[in-house]
Amino acid sequence: MSSKLLLLEDDVLFGETLVDLLEDAGYQVSLFLNGKDALDATFCNQYDLYLLDINVPLLDGVSLLSALRNADDTTPAIFLTSHTDKAMLKKSFLSGCDDYLTKPFDSDELLLRLEALLKRSRKNVSEKIGHFKHDAQHKSISYQEQVLELSKKEYELLVILLNNPNQNVTKEFILAELWSASDGGSEGAIRVYINRLKQLLPAVKIENIRGIGYKLVF
Repeated sequence: MSSKLLLLEDDVLFGETLVDLLEDAGYQVSLFLNGKDALDATFCNQYDLYLLDINVPLLDGVSLLSALRNADDTTPAIFLTSHTDKAMLKKSFLSGCDDYLTKPFDSDELLLRLEALLKRSRKNVSEKIGHFKHDAQHKSISYQEQVLELSKKEYELLVILLNNPNQNVTKEFILAELWSASDGGSEGAIRVYINRLKQLLPAVKIENIRGIGYKLVF
């Protein structure tokens, strides 16, 4: 299946030229002329990579990407812009972009950078651990090909256990990973989430290690 790209570019002619280039290279491309429409599209569609101009109407590219990152969207992003000053470059990377190309740019360079990011993303996104499959980009976990309905904390706790198979994971470590000092996590809260995971996964062995923590047994 070809990768799906979101392209944000308010120069219609340049945008359509990029669409032709990218579709000829085998990608599916959705072109948006303003940041608001692009943001709305991310709520309804799953893209593999964002190509974002910065100076666009309604919502600029940097603000758009900041909003996506704040919503835990880790989709790779490349800024395509005429900006060359270091302040904007710094602002762009702080907003969460993965790469940056200054207009005018070489089309072959764009394709090379784009594919490098996609390959890195594909490598990191889906990881198989026993009968589990962890999709880090979309923050979902499947067991025996069935997607689990997990709350944010249940997801984060299961990720910790999956990252430490057959190992004792201390309650102190779980508390530090799942809650900040101000959130007020507790051992009782951990037990609630552990019991929820056990209910969701009756065939999976999650051991209580008395006085220490928990272990996911494969």
